[in-house]
Amino acid sequence: MTSEYVILIPQYNDWEALNLLIQRINQDVATNTLAATSLVIVDDCSSQEIDNLTPFGGKRVQIVRLYRNLGHQRAIAIGLSYIARELVCEKVIVMDADGEDAPQDINSLVAASEKWPDKVIFAQRTKRQESFVFRFFYGIYKFIFRQLTGKVITFGNFSLIPQRRLQNLVRVSEIWNNFSGGVIRSKIPYEAIPTERRKRLAGESKMNFVSLVLHGLSTVSVLIDIAAVRILIFSIGMSLVALFIIFVVLFLKWRNDASPGWASTLSSALLIVVLQSFLISLFLVFMVLQYRTQQQFIPVLQYRDFIEKVEEL
Repeated sequence: MTSEYVILIPQYNDWEALNLLIQRINQDVATNTLAATSLVIVDDCSSQEIDNLTPFGGKRVQIVRLYRNLGHQRAIAIGLSYIARELVCEKVIVMDADGEDAPQDINSLVAASEKWPDKVIFAQRTKRQESFVFRFFYGIYKFIFRQLTGKVITFGNFSLIPQRRLQNLVRVSEIWNNFSGGVIRSKIPYEAIPTERRKRLAGESKMNFVSLVLHGLSTVSVLIDIAAVRILIFSIGMSLVALFIIFVVLFLKWRNDASPGWASTLSSALLIVVLQSFLISLFLVFMVLQYRTQQQFIPVLQYRDFIEKVEEL
């Protein structure tokens, strides 16, 4: 069956929120868009089951069951690969099951896609509903990401992908670790439109401090070669500063303006720090270059190994 749109929703033990989300989709998505839309739910090996799923107002619903829990990002990669290989559609909309991605913003993504038909359209978060502590650490994560990679990331998974770019994206190994980071790394053209992130519809968020750190590391790992080189450049810069300080200290000692033993101790400590930071940075760069010579995981070629069954509702 051909659908113009497919909405991809990964979920793990979030059936209650998912039911409420489907209700919102039925209500808020434009009628002509909804009539041409199918729904693909990737069940990330949930330990909980649901008796009845809210009826979907579009064409059809499929639940892709995974053999094991792989995490949110890999569930998205498998879902995209499944759609790219086994369904016929023009555009794919990726969104979370908790309702923080507002269904009414699907209309905005569709409108933006008509303006930029050959680009991935992301929903850019202009306002978040999480606690101050979470937003504080999320701000730190974005700052570190920008310093390590030189790029700004203001969006998550909520996006619209045209068919041509979908075929490109499922052959990008980096989406296995982080979807949005993989799009950036692949250099596939994209645009971001402003949207407001909503509150969770039901249940509790699974994103805690540890999850945020892991998410940040997975995003940086997608651009690890760029991060490694920037760390090396920073290390060289700090080494030059340290060497300048050592020369100043030695000059003061030569003029007898330094207390006995102080100059030698400080110079030795700085020299050790310089050598350690430079060698560690250089080692990291060579590790990354070695990794790039190895065969990489391509989602569209291996996604079937993780799918237990596909249920048609």
